[in-house]
Amino acid sequence: MTLGNQVEWGLHCMAVLGGLPSDTRISSKFLAEYHGVPKEYLLKSLQLLSNAGLVDSSLGPKGGYRLAKAADQITFLEIVEAIEGRQNTFQCSEIRKNNPCIKNKKSFSAKCLIARSMHQADEAWRESLRKTKLSEIIKEFVATTDPEQLRANAEWFSEHVSQASK
Repeated sequence: MTLGNQVEWGLHCMAVLGGLPSDTRISSKFLAEYHGVPKEYLLKSLQLLSNAGLVDSSLGPKGGYRLAKAADQITFLEIVEAIEGRQNTFQCSEIRKNNPCIKNKKSFSAKCLIARSMHQADEAWRESLRKTKLSEIIKEFVATTDPEQLRANAEWFSEHVSQASK
């Protein structure tokens, strides 16, 4: 399974937004510039996050994006599912029924053992993401990042947020 780069971009943008003061908005232009990704593609992720109620967006010179709720109320699973959807990562098409040696094709009442194992693995992965709060990642980033880098990041956003607000 490979998650699209939209998920990576969404997770990073959510972490950035979670690190800003709650009344601060930042434009998609500056989020794209900061992460070095195409704005047009980033907008798709941001729109999906907005549709899921994870970010608020507003238009205009003072517009932009901010978290719709506190970072400690947002899980990684919510972010991933907002962008990728909630479908299982494994889709069983019941190819076991194609076995030419089986006489009674109606004997398949039990769930495919392979599908069952794959769905259990999918749920374990989702449970791990469900337990991971956005706020935990932000706290760990702050605790493990060089203070000079944190200061440079804060200055960059301070300059760009004020530009977006003019």
